[in-house]
Amino acid sequence: MALLEVAANSVASAFAAQEGGAGRVELCASLDEGGVTPSHGTITLAREGLTIPLYVLIRPRGGDFLYENVEIEAMLDDIEHCRDLGCEGVVVGALTADGEIDTEACGMFIRAAGTMGATFHRAFDLVPDRSAALEVLIDLGFERVLTSGGMPSAVAGAASLARLVAQAGGRIVVMPGAGVEPGNAAALRATTRAREFHASAKRRLPSGMQLPVDPLGMGSGETRTDVETVRAIVAALA
Repeated sequence: MALLEVAANSVASAFAAQEGGAGRVELCASLDEGGVTPSHGTITLAREGLTIPLYVLIRPRGGDFLYENVEIEAMLDDIEHCRDLGCEGVVVGALTADGEIDTEACGMFIRAAGTMGATFHRAFDLVPDRSAALEVLIDLGFERVLTSGGMPSAVAGAASLARLVAQAGGRIVVMPGAGVEPGNAAALRATTRAREFHASAKRRLPSGMQLPVDPLGMGSGETRTDVETVRAIVAALA
């Protein structure tokens, strides 16, 4: 059976992912920005309540993946916090100005992670030569790379993903992500031959606030991982 990792934007989403049968949680905040590092309290509560592996996104801000020294220092501190809390892994990435893997920064991230696992996130999809970049990640010691094959969705990048899976040859896990849904998961698995997949499986929940008027749009409901969507993707990958 293929493993499903769920991008969870809150403690409640993390628990919903587990209930739905996910094999791993990637915990983050601000999914609308592509995800940033969640709060220390969020990480702590998720780690205490989950029985499946917890990986934490280490990304100090939205935008590009070219980081200043102070941002790298913050990321190293966040990695240390995750290690101290007993998280199974972190999700990291950094690029140079010309879009190559920042081997210096990523080497520091790997060393800071210690015995934790390390996934390289979708910054990988911006590199000019993904085949060469895959070899760089293997040499650095990453255990996994999250990618859509350089396309807006994993479905659109399926052919590229299949080539990356074949190139990896078991040396690193190539994990398709972006737009993975119950209706396409089985076909993606068949085409790519991947063994792990990534999805947010989220939906918008109505707000419980009883506001007669909300002119500022600040009382709307939250976005949360949906248990049934997780179950449906897991079943499609079985």
